[in-house]
Amino acid sequence: MFGYTEEQVAWFGLTFGVSAFMLYMVFIIFQLARESKAGRMGTFVLFLALGFGLLGFAAKGLIKYFLAGVVE
Repeated sequence: MFGYTEEQVAWFGLTFGVSAFMLYMVFIIFQLARESKAGRMGTFVLFLALGFGLLGFAAKGLIKYFLAGVVE
């Protein structure tokens, strides 16, 4: 596809595509907090509860990156 290998397209999609999707999800959480008039505490709880999965997904990528030299 346009001179790129499948591996390069997959790397780009997983790196930038998933990152953009995660930023969009943060925007959705913020919109949810704003439209529901959650206040400071409610917004914090929403970001804590709903953003925890995003944090775990990002941590998994970082852990895999740092352990790649040890495993391989």
